[in-house]
Amino acid sequence: MIYELRTYTLKPGAVPEFLELFDKEVGPIMSKYQNLVGYWYTEIGELNQVVHLWASEDLTQRAEQREKLARDPDLVKLLPKISAMQVHLENKILVPASFSPLK
Repeated sequence: MIYELRTYTLKPGAVPEFLELFDKEVGPIMSKYQNLVGYWYTEIGELNQVVHLWASEDLTQRAEQREKLARDPDLVKLLPKISAMQVHLENKILVPASFSPLK
């Protein structure tokens, strides 16, 4: 199992709108292709960030999932809304340690 950690830094004040967009529109689309493990936003520390974690069996499955997602016409229509709120995106692939509760 691998995990994809995505951190969006958003324009000041955009977090509530971004969360609503994900909850109502983006999340249901993405969940057709990927397994959401968790979704958070920052309250303390670096502000205006939304962090989500996705699980895949391996990098091949992740690539297949992302390819299907990128071709979904409903998501493609939403990309300008997402981009308008976004300042920066950081994406990491995480591999669990042998003792990790998440495998």
